[in-house]
Amino acid sequence: MLRLASLLLLIAIWQIAAICVHSHVLPPPLAVVTTMAKEAQSGALFFNLGITLLRVIVSFLLAMIGGMILGVFMGRNKTFDRLADPWLVVLLNLPALVIIVLAYIWIGLTEPAAIVAVALNKLPNTTATIREGARALDNGLEEMASVFAMPLRTRVQHVLLPQLAPYIAAATRSGLSLVWKIVLVVELLGRPNGVGFEIYTAFQLFDVKLLLAYALPFIVIMLGIETFVVQPFERHVSRWRPKAA
Repeated sequence: MLRLASLLLLIAIWQIAAICVHSHVLPPPLAVVTTMAKEAQSGALFFNLGITLLRVIVSFLLAMIGGMILGVFMGRNKTFDRLADPWLVVLLNLPALVIIVLAYIWIGLTEPAAIVAVALNKLPNTTATIREGARALDNGLEEMASVFAMPLRTRVQHVLLPQLAPYIAAATRSGLSLVWKIVLVVELLGRPNGVGFEIYTAFQLFDVKLLLAYALPFIVIMLGIETFVVQPFERHVSRWRPKAA
């Protein structure tokens, strides 16, 4: 109820602000909804939302899988950690725009270049988070798994992943919020479709209604994923923690 009230307050503030300024600068909510309906009726809205969401999912999964593997190895192997740490620091501090531009120059203005650029921007964050989790693993459980000669698959499923679950949840939350923003930049700079491309088109036309008509539905989708996927997963993996009094 409080969230709904907060949303209604935001819409009311938007409407009041639209009345106070020029409609070309900040169109009222109804004008944006009308533009959104036109784009949806033509099919362009759903097509571009789908393309962008697909890029987000593929890039996110690649970064999560790669980051989890690297993070575990770095957290459990000191030699590998020393060797890979400079690379990790470089990627953590390299601006996202530089990675995107280099990917387009080296690979070309292609879909693989876009996916690689986004995944590389997310990879170091996941690696750093999972590394901390791997360092905190219970050595006693590792020894127990060795004593009972657990197969690798069983060890990963019942010993490794349950301990890393809170760190995976943290990496998921931070990563998803990072990936979708970078995907929009990637589309703006070098793709012929997607929400980012449509936002760039709206910017060139100084069409704020069109810009918001594409930005708002995608934000709603990402909020839905956060609310109905990420947060329940985070609560599930943290259910063993004692609740604050």
